[in-house]
Amino acid sequence: MNRKHFVLTDVRAETPFRLLLKYGDGAQFALDLTGLIRQFRGLKPLEDPATFATAAISEGGRSVIWDDDDNLELAADNLRARAVEAMGEISHEFVWNWMTKNNLTIDAAACAIGVSRRMLLYYRSGRYPVPRTVALACIGWEKGGIQSAKRRSVVDHVVSS
Repeated sequence: MNRKHFVLTDVRAETPFRLLLKYGDGAQFALDLTGLIRQFRGLKPLEDPATFATAAISEGGRSVIWDDDDNLELAADNLRARAVEAMGEISHEFVWNWMTKNNLTIDAAACAIGVSRRMLLYYRSGRYPVPRTVALACIGWEKGGIQSAKRRSVVDHVVSS
């Protein structure tokens, strides 16, 4: 599968702690990293504006690196997910996290929320944006009384397939 949507083609650092990101599929995002830098001790060096200004694309475009430091790096797919979520949308990581949290296979997860296996794979890979209705179906499956009934139904369906 073509994964240009996770390959960076340009990155520019702006102050304070904001990155302008451009991806291989043409998508562009402005992402404020203030909260992330404060949350993770390993990113503390980025509090220095001079260090933050050294943001560059790693070889292959799979991450942003700073000051040629192998230990100071953020993955392009995670940055895109954060940027998408900062805009109020749902990222591909939401689907990954929901499936992992509920210990669901692709087949079981697709059945649980009523989408095809292929579409779920597209959402999970980030190839297509995750519709709000899909996110709500995931949340609904976890909440209320439907989870246990659906889970039994999903398990029965997958086992009998």
